[in-house]
Amino acid sequence: MDDFSPSDLKTILHSKRANMYYLEYCRVMQKDGRVLYLTEAKNENQYFNIPIANTTVLLLGNGTSITQAAMRMLAQAGVLVGFAGGGGTPLHMACEVEWFTPQSEYRPTEYLHGWLQFWFDDEKRLKAAKTFQQARITYLQKVWQKDRDLKSEGFDFNSEKIQGALTTFHARTDAAKKQSDLLLTEAQLTKVLYKYAANNTNAAEFKRQHQPDKNSINKANDFLNHGNYLAYGLAASCLWVLGIPHGFAVMHGKTRRGALVFDVADLIKDALVLPWAFICAKENATEQEFRQQVLQTFTDHKALDFMFDTVKEIALQDYSTQDIEAKNL
Repeated sequence: MDDFSPSDLKTILHSKRANMYYLEYCRVMQKDGRVLYLTEAKNENQYFNIPIANTTVLLLGNGTSITQAAMRMLAQAGVLVGFAGGGGTPLHMACEVEWFTPQSEYRPTEYLHGWLQFWFDDEKRLKAAKTFQQARITYLQKVWQKDRDLKSEGFDFNSEKIQGALTTFHARTDAAKKQSDLLLTEAQLTKVLYKYAANNTNAAEFKRQHQPDKNSINKANDFLNHGNYLAYGLAASCLWVLGIPHGFAVMHGKTRRGALVFDVADLIKDALVLPWAFICAKENATEQEFRQQVLQTFTDHKALDFMFDTVKEIALQDYSTQDIEAKNL
């Protein structure tokens, strides 16, 4: 075990990795060629293994520390690390706005080249933004029509309210002339979805708050914030793997250095994070129970796969089939 290194691990594609971790009140370290976290118990300290080869994101919350050796192994395994407050929000320390990204001089460049081919053209960038908006609705439809648990909680994609909102959404998206039009349309749809979810879960007095409120009696806001950060982790991992810098956003504006993370995370937030935040709040679930539910949902509905497929499709939109085959993209 002393000679064991991350390079000996069987590589698992990031799109197929299963795990995201949030740790608090522990010490993360390297020991015998593995990354472990140490917790203090009454009688003896306890060590737990982190399967870094099958991990995409590691969030370190209150009372945590990490050794340089552990960070080196996490970087070699391609794990993104973020330092966060209690419950995973807010993020206190990261680069590229959201995360500490593993350093490598040999990230792929093909998808970046494809992204830049359209990004400097206003019309093509608007077209890409519309593709993102259509994709999030396609994913919402797929998840809500398939997930029996969501159906049992009253989340019906074919309901009159949802279909009415989507009719307006599609019309305004098609007619949008600039990104601000799309952002307004997105905000209006999200407002409808919040109200729909609140009515389904008997949270009629719900009011969206993006900052933690200790006096709030409704957990839905905290769960929404926490779930969104988990989605940001998947989005940041997707972009890092494909070698696309987080600043080349198509929706959230060119002045926000990490805005593309928000664009990609939006692909799954409405379909997965939003309904489960309200359902878990109704059931008075703990933060850990909510996190476990959301992470399992990400896996069940292949959220990371969907992010990769969508971003790759948009990045290669100006490539011909022959170009793609020649580059083996």
